[in-house]
Amino acid sequence: MSGSNFHTLDQIVEQVAIVREHMPQVMQWQRDKLTNRLAEITGELDPARMEQEMVLLAQKMDVAEEMDRLDAHVAETRRILKKGGAQGRRLDFMMQEFNRESNTLASKSISAEVTAAAVELKVLIEQMREQIQNVE
Repeated sequence: MSGSNFHTLDQIVEQVAIVREHMPQVMQWQRDKLTNRLAEITGELDPARMEQEMVLLAQKMDVAEEMDRLDAHVAETRRILKKGGAQGRRLDFMMQEFNRESNTLASKSISAEVTAAAVELKVLIEQMREQIQNVE
């Protein structure tokens, strides 16, 4: 049973890596989109204003914190699984934490790749939750 959970955790790590890989492209795409939109509206861009808008947008889109927390949740879940014994409540709590981060990741997504990774994360988390409930 725990082998299956470890495999699921490996798959979660793969999805986080996919998101990390696509973030520079997503940020550049968003920068280009904003530049074009502002050019249409103003005709002349104020570089300082453009940079302010990009900083605000980057903060809204930044999923680094969520990905770091997902990595930490994977590490903690591996630790719990290795420890063994009656860990159902701890694992259930970890699944709630995984869900929280994947929901935030999905809500911030502006690319098909990141959305697909967030959906896959949710599927993997649900599979793991079902495995945990079967053990309890």
